Amino acid sequence: MTLVEDIVIKRLGRVEYSFTWEAMRAFTRARNESTPDEFWLLEHPPVYTVGQGVSPQAVPGAIPVLKNDRGGDITYHGPGQVVIYTLVDLARRSIKVKRFVWLLEQAVIDLLHPLDAGRTPGAPGVYVDGAKIAALGIRVVRGRAYHGLALNVAMDLSPFAAIDPCGYPGLRVTQMKDLGFKDTADATAGRLADLLVRSLDA
Repeated sequence: MTLVEDIVIKRLGRVEYSFTWEAMRAFTRARNESTPDEFWLLEHPPVYTVGQGVSPQAVPGAIPVLKNDRGGDITYHGPGQVVIYTLVDLARRSIKVKRFVWLLEQAVIDLLHPLDAGRTPGAPGVYVDGAKIAALGIRVVRGRAYHGLALNVAMDLSPFAAIDPCGYPGLRVTQMKDLGFKDTADATAGRLADLLVRSLDA
């Protein structure tokens, strides 16, 4: 555990999705006005997750499909993907939800510089040449956000072929390894967390 500025950063390693989801919800329920914000840096064993308001779909193969309470549609998590859960009191920081989503995306865009990464209108996340490299989904309860973003670093992308990523048929996905980046997922997670801290404290 590390304290950077006023944010606690926890490196949790590889953690089952359902355990982490319940822990995020418990943290958000229990926190109060003085609870420090936290970033949880981790990766998940292979799992598909489906956001609120979307019906779970049958996916061939042995990878489980789990429903949760974030925004967004279906996505895939697996080893080699950096997941950062951003447990942030938006109300205390006077950050609107749309601005928070923009900040999450911008941190990834800055991380990928000088690559030409950017946004796609109406489709949250970060894209490179039309292929999605980072997905995000959050939930806000009483002004406090949880869930966060997932960045493809060096992973097996084939499970994405079994779904319509984020609900978009035919959406291509990519990863940092295939774009020339050499850093490990662990090193990338640290750099991305630093960028997020700076953006929230700006």
